[in-house]
Amino acid sequence: MATATPRAVVADDSHFMRSVISDILEESGITVVAQARNGVEAVDAVKEHDPDVVTMDVEMPEMNGIEAVEQIMKRHPTPVLMLSAHTDENADVTFQALDAGAVDFFTKPGGEVSMEMSRLKDQLAEMVHSVAAVDVGGQTSQVPQRSTETQASRQFVDNPTLLIGSSTGGPKMVERVLSELPAAAEFRILIVQHMPEGFTNRFATRIDSRSEYTVREATDGDRIGSGEALVAPGGKHLVVSNYHSGRMRVKLTEDPPVNSVRPAVDVTMASAANVITDPMIGVILTGMGQDGAAGITELKAVGAKTIAQDENTSAVFGMPKRAVETGDVDTVLPIDDIPDGITQAALRGDEH
Repeated sequence: MATATPRAVVADDSHFMRSVISDILEESGITVVAQARNGVEAVDAVKEHDPDVVTMDVEMPEMNGIEAVEQIMKRHPTPVLMLSAHTDENADVTFQALDAGAVDFFTKPGGEVSMEMSRLKDQLAEMVHSVAAVDVGGQTSQVPQRSTETQASRQFVDNPTLLIGSSTGGPKMVERVLSELPAAAEFRILIVQHMPEGFTNRFATRIDSRSEYTVREATDGDRIGSGEALVAPGGKHLVVSNYHSGRMRVKLTEDPPVNSVRPAVDVTMASAANVITDPMIGVILTGMGQDGAAGITELKAVGAKTIAQDENTSAVFGMPKRAVETGDVDTVLPIDDIPDGITQAALRGDEH
């Protein structure tokens, strides 16, 4: 667990970026104990200084960010925040780094770097503080063995909709949940993961390859039915605009951020509560901030079942905690139990 004053290693092959990032962290009360120019130096610095957190550039000479994360997790497990340039290639590599054990990622600004970075510095500092508090040694990566022989014979409610909201530490958790959901339940699924534009399409493709559901990034006017899932695109709110006979239509808006984020979980959940008349299940996974709490309350008011991830398995117990504090969460579960919790909530015999 990180101390009140987290200690960080900053790894980037650009001297300028190392300086900018280090200055931002120092100003926010994080002590930078070492800087590294490549993955080899980063691995050595972690071993020598035992930091609370590492900010890791994706592309570096000698040893890139993925290899460095793999080595750190093998030799000296430490929370890592990837700093990724905003490109398709970097998006792919960034997700590989999450697979290797990184907690989350932050996109480095392009263009006028110093001006952009200064605008984003509060967001970066908050994220580093949150990642520093993650217990990477205690996180399980195994997918639990579950019996599927009774899935086909289970009686599920008609036309269930599942809404999932998450932020810091969420990408791997969302993947895990979607990979475990039974196709027989025929959910319509909306996923709001706080993630920048350019990454959500890759994220949707990854989940699609790991799930029995058809998953894609949402487009304006998209329609989905049973067995389909939409991921809210970075930079846009996902709003349920119409619902009829199990078919859902969504629209995308560039309305102002809600809870300082766009897409916002609250926007999607509130719109679903206003429009959808069939059974709904709302789930809040790991993340910092309070997004999703108001949405859970809106869903609960129209009879939805609600679930939040527990503190022990959340990378950051911010969003789930705020949701629980509303009093409108039915069940708090560890991540391994959430897929089954969702499945149970969709069983016909479990209706209110």
